[in-house]
Amino acid sequence: MTIFIWIGKVRFTDIFNMRVYDFKYYQLILSDKPCDIFKHFGVDKLHGLSLKDCQAYNNTNEDAYIAGLCNLIPNTDKMFIFLNTSRMNNCKEKMALIFHEAMHLSLEIHNHDVNEKEEQIISWAEAEAIKIFDLI
Repeated sequence: MTIFIWIGKVRFTDIFNMRVYDFKYYQLILSDKPCDIFKHFGVDKLHGLSLKDCQAYNNTNEDAYIAGLCNLIPNTDKMFIFLNTSRMNNCKEKMALIFHEAMHLSLEIHNHDVNEKEEQIISWAEAEAIKIFDLI
């Protein structure tokens, strides 16, 4: 059974031991298992990555097949951020991983226009990273 909860204007779902948040521009997926992203989308391949390779990888809290990923949700034009929470061993690693993926998303949202929107791109990623940090 899938349970949907609204947190402010954000839909939250707890499914397959993952936490999923639907935001305006993207879906945030949190799990402590890197291969869960394939299960979430019901695919064996995702943007050049494979479930088989992920399962064969020696995933630990120091090294994982996927620490974080930002890309398009399959068959849509909406973005997602996936964060492997097992790789967040301390606050510094947590914020670095979150900000890294938020920067990828911000670049996409702002059409990679760093010449005209550099500060806007960085500021948006920073604000989004803080919001995500507080959720985890």
